[in-house]
Amino acid sequence: MEFKLTKKQKAIIIGGILGDAHLEFNGYKGTRIQIKQCQKYKTYVFWLYNELNNLCKSPPNKRKDGSQWFFGTRYTTELTELRNIFYPKDKKIIPSIISELLNDPLSLAIWYMDDGTLDWRPKDHFAFSLSVNCFSLREASLLSIALKKNFQIFSTVQNPLCRGKRYPRLYIGKEGINKFLSTIQPYILECFNHKIPPL
Repeated sequence: MEFKLTKKQKAIIIGGILGDAHLEFNGYKGTRIQIKQCQKYKTYVFWLYNELNNLCKSPPNKRKDGSQWFFGTRYTTELTELRNIFYPKDKKIIPSIISELLNDPLSLAIWYMDDGTLDWRPKDHFAFSLSVNCFSLREASLLSIALKKNFQIFSTVQNPLCRGKRYPRLYIGKEGINKFLSTIQPYILECFNHKIPPL
């Protein structure tokens, strides 16, 4: 059985791919998306499930140790099309056409809820960052260009050193914070309020 993704579902899935979600190919022609989050974000998992439930066989399940909630969709060919773009050699990449894909504010909000960080210093400043640890600096630059092109959000690619290893990230400072916040805030779920500055 095949399913046609709605515009909203595709936006959610693209944001998830950039974040914590994983696309799994069944070796034939179908692909499914797998969602996993810790207990703290249970409401987020169920929100995602409700948005994608026509693609799913069963609701989210809880790990036996209670630490995590998870679910997966059915295998579909439409998700295989996205997997071919983001996993051309079975490894997640940022494709050269990312500006054509990352163009919905909901995608950006999903990505931020998954992999974003707020740097909040009362009476001093605040900034946002998006983790791109598993991508190259070139790929991070493609994402930065997409943010500027599609959302008018200015960001810089940083490559900080942590325990002897460098982990790329997108940093959204003074020049981009207001636009970034106004773009994502309407979509941020309550369980992620700690990622939004208490202005």
